[in-house]
Order: sequence, then C-alpha cells, then structure tokens
Amino acid sequence: MPTNRRRVTLKDVAARAEVSLMTASYAFNRPGRVAPATRDRVYRAAGELGYRPDAVGRALRSGRTQQLGVVFSEHLAYAFDDPQAAQFLAGVAEVCVEEGLCLTFIPTRGDGADVDRVLSAAVDGFVLWTTADDDPVLSAVAADPRPAVIQGGPPREGIACVTQDDYGAARAIAARGLREGRTPAVISFPLDRDREHRVTTGANLPPRAPFPVTEARLRGYRAAVEQAGLSWENTPVAVVARNTRADGAAAARELAPRLTPDALIIAMSDELALGAHQALRESHPGAAYLGWDASPAGRRLGITSVTNPLRDQGCRCARLALDPGRTDEGEVPWTIASGPGSGGDQAQE
Repeated sequence: MPTNRRRVTLKDVAARAEVSLMTASYAFNRPGRVAPATRDRVYRAAGELGYRPDAVGRALRSGRTQQLGVVFSEHLAYAFDDPQAAQFLAGVAEVCVEEGLCLTFIPTRGDGADVDRVLSAAVDGFVLWTTADDDPVLSAVAADPRPAVIQGGPPREGIACVTQDDYGAARAIAARGLREGRTPAVISFPLDRDREHRVTTGANLPPRAPFPVTEARLRGYRAAVEQAGLSWENTPVAVVARNTRADGAAAARELAPRLTPDALIIAMSDELALGAHQALRESHPGAAYLGWDASPAGRRLGITSVTNPLRDQGCRCARLALDPGRTDEGEVPWTIASGPGSGGDQAQE
C-alpha cells in the first residue's frame, strides 16, 4: 500500500543528535573533524531514524567517489579466465578493501568510444592493465588530473609505472635453457593491437613491437640466442592473438614441422607453455619448455619460469593510484624458478 512517509534528511539527524547541521555533515563527510563522542551520537541518531547518506550528493560535495577504476585492455572475461590477470586484480581489490574503496572495471574495446568511456567513469584514480604505446587511452588518462598507474607499461609522463626488468629476465631464462644445446622456438604475445596470429622467423619480425612487454622479452630472447652462437633470423616464432592455453597449443601445432626433436620452446607465459606441452607431448616428447609467471600448474609440470608476482603488482598499482607521492613501488624483483627436481631457483641477475 502506498505511503506518504517523508524521507529522513540530514537535518532530522542533526536535530535528533542535538548538533548543528554542519557538525552532522562533517560526521559523515569529514569524520576526523568531529569529536568521537559527538560523531557516535550522530551515527546513533542516523540509525534510529533510518537515515542513509546520499552517495551521489556526498561525492559531489567531497569531490571523491571512493571508487578506483581498473582500465582493462583485454576482453573482460579474460580478467577472470586468466590466472595471472585474476591475481593482479586480486591485488588491486586487496588494497581497495583495506582502504574502504569500491572497484570499478572499465573495459576498452579498441574503438573510438574508449577514451570517452574511460574519462567519463566516476572514479578517483585509474589502474591500467598493460597496453600498446599507441593506445589513445594513454594520452587521455595522462592528461586527466586524476592519478593513474599502469602495470607493465608503456611508460608515459603523467602515469606511474609498475613493472619488472622484462628484458633482463627474458635474456636470463633463455640463456639458461640454451645451455643444454637445444634449438629454440618462441611463442610470443601479440605484436600489435590488431592481434594478428602468425608463424614466422626472427628475421621477419617488425623492428619493434608497440606492446612494451612483448618488445622487451623478444629483445631478451634474441640476445640470449645470439650469445649462444645461434641464428635469431632463423629461429621460428609463433605470435598468438591471446594469452591462453588454447592459443599456445595452436601455435605449437603450427610450429611442430619446424622443430627439432630436442626443441626448446620459449613461451612468454606459463599458460602458453602449458598449451604447447599439451600439443607436443606425443610428437616431441624430448622438448623442453620455458615460461613466465611461475604458476602452480607450470611448476608441477617442471616448466622453468620467471616469477612475475602479479598480485603484488596489483597492490603496488593501487597504492600508487591512492598515494602518487610514493617512490617505493615501481620496480618489481624477479627470479627464475624451476619445477620439482629441476635445480631450484635462481636469483635475479
């Protein structure tokens, strides 16, 4: 049955608590400026009357939404399907819980609406998943007054960056795998925003890739291959569209005719390495695998991998977005981790 009950206002709360309207407002919006006993009296009056602060009005008055936005350049489902992406988001969420903030996903689709979609989000700051250096969202976010942090890069003035030395780690892990005299083949992340799948050789790769993670790891792999006295130009390279086991398996099947029996599969993630192993375990039982992320599944299979603590990186990104003045969060250490019985861990070089 309809009711004409009047909505409870902050003025009603102030009257019940016997404080001024300004004091009642401060109790909700600037609680540090109100004595604890007075603040408790205001909260008790609000509870008795059933008062709930107007979140929109509160945000307009304070200039803060209590929301941290995560700009995600992959399909949104990837955030939940990929174990490492999920770890990263868990790290961001962990800090939001600590600080009493909400988390807002802002997916981008590579179209003309991306910039407006990101800038119109009612958030206090941005955490960006790694993207390409020609992504227009980067310039838009860098020019926005709200703080922003990106995981993995690319670095951009106005956006803090949390990353690890991908070049150094890639060179170290590839050099370690090549000590056994194996013949390398690489399974690479996408080279550009078009995410074109291809199988080629090092000679036919573009001079640089706009994705900084892909770029740095390819340079590291190349340095290790050439240091081992092998030809990078003749090294088979499969470029995947997405970082999934299915893509890794498909890439490995296409690489198979070019592989030696003792091939060394150098994959840019454990997910790609696991997919490759699934595809090649019967045709190339003597192959060895290198990955990235040191995932539990990769460790169980004995894949040598670079540690990439993405939960920690998520925490670091969130802390920087909330406190841009921090100087201790940018560089993330790495190690080379081996599976059971493979010789243990190797410290960062």
